[in-house]
Amino acid sequence: MKYIDEVDVKGKTVFIRVDFNVPLDQNYNITDDTRIRAVLPTIHYCLEGEAKVILASHMGRPKGKRMEEFSLAPVARRLAYRLHKKVTLAPDCVGPEVERLKAEMKAGDVLLLENLRFYPGEEQNDPKFAKELMKGVDVYVDDAFAVAHRAHASVEAVTKYAPICVAGFLMRDEIHYFHRAMEDPARPLAALIGGAKISSKLTALKNMLKNVDKLIVGGAMANTFLKAKGYEVGQSLVEDSLLEAAGDILAAAQKKKVKFYLPVDCVVADKLAKSAETKITPVQEVPKDWLIVDIGPATVTLFGEALQNAKTIIWNGPMGAFEYDAFSRGTMAMVQKVADSYALTIVGGGDTDVALHKAGEFQKFSYVSTGGGAFIELLEGKKLPGITALERWAKGHPDV
Repeated sequence: MKYIDEVDVKGKTVFIRVDFNVPLDQNYNITDDTRIRAVLPTIHYCLEGEAKVILASHMGRPKGKRMEEFSLAPVARRLAYRLHKKVTLAPDCVGPEVERLKAEMKAGDVLLLENLRFYPGEEQNDPKFAKELMKGVDVYVDDAFAVAHRAHASVEAVTKYAPICVAGFLMRDEIHYFHRAMEDPARPLAALIGGAKISSKLTALKNMLKNVDKLIVGGAMANTFLKAKGYEVGQSLVEDSLLEAAGDILAAAQKKKVKFYLPVDCVVADKLAKSAETKITPVQEVPKDWLIVDIGPATVTLFGEALQNAKTIIWNGPMGAFEYDAFSRGTMAMVQKVADSYALTIVGGGDTDVALHKAGEFQKFSYVSTGGGAFIELLEGKKLPGITALERWAKGHPDV
C-alpha cells in the first residue's frame, strides 16, 4: 500500500479516517485521549504540508440514528486543545451544510465531521454513502487501524471513489510492529493472552501456535483450560462448549513443542463484588462455591520467569477481573514484569492498555496497539478489509 508521505498534499483536500471512539464519563468528558494523540503525527504532516484536513470517525453504536450522546463535540474540543488551533465540528458528515463547509476551507483548516454511524450506510458499506463522503476530496487517508477489520463505507467502499488512497503513520506503525512480532520476530517469542473468553480468541490461539515459542494463558479463559485438564474451578466463568477445543489446543502445543503455561495458583472470591471475601489457593483446591478472579503470586513468579529470556512479547488481555482493585494485583504485577523485560513488547489494545495506564507503565512498552479487535484478527491470520482495500487501490495505481 502507499503511505501519506508518498503523495503531495499541498493545497489538497485530505480526508483522514481516524478512530476517535474515546471513552467518556457521565458528563461527556474524555477520560483517555490516547486514540486522539495517536493520529496527531498524520494530522500535523498534512497541516504542515498546507492541506485542508477533514477528519471522520465513529463514536459508540448509535445504530444508524442520530443520538446526541454519541456526538463528537467532546472530541472536537480535545482535538483543538491538542492541535493548538481551531477545529470546526460539522453538524453532519454528509449533506449540503457539510459541502458548504468543505468549499469554504482554506489551507491549514481542520474540519471534523459528525459521527459517521449516525447513518446506517456506514456499517452497511453503502457505496452511495461512501461516494457522498468523498465529494470534493483529493486524498483519502486511512489512519484508523482500530476499525480496519470492519468493511464499513468510510473504511472500504470509499477507496473506490477517492482519487488517491493511502495509509497514515499510525496504520504504518501498527503493521510494522505486527510484522516484527509475528512474521519476523526476535526469538524466543512469547504470547501472554488473557481476558474472559476463549471463544473470542480461539482462532488466534490456534494460529499463534504456528509462530510462538511460549504461550502463557491467564484471565478467565484459563479456567476453561484448567477444567479441560480435569481441575475443579468452582463457580468460575467457564465455556463448557469449548472444553474439547481447549484440550485440542493443549495437545497441539505439545505436538508443536510450544511451551504452554497455565496458572498454578489463583485468587478466589465468594462473589464478584468489592465486598467479596477472598483467599489464595493452588488451582487444585478451588472451593466449589467460589470463583477464580485473578492469578496468584506463584503464577506471577512462574509467568515472569517464563518471560525472562523472551526477545519478543505480545500481550493481549488482563490476568483477572482487574476492574476491581482487589482482583487487579495479578494483572498489575504482569504489567511490571513485561515493562521491565528487555524484549520488544507489543500490547494489543483493549483492556490491556487500560491496565498499562492504571499501573503508570505505558511509556515503558515498545508499542501499544490502538485496535483490540483488529489486532486479534491479525493474530488469527485474517486479512483486514481496510488494509486489503488500500492494497487493492495501490495495485491499480502503481505510478502514484
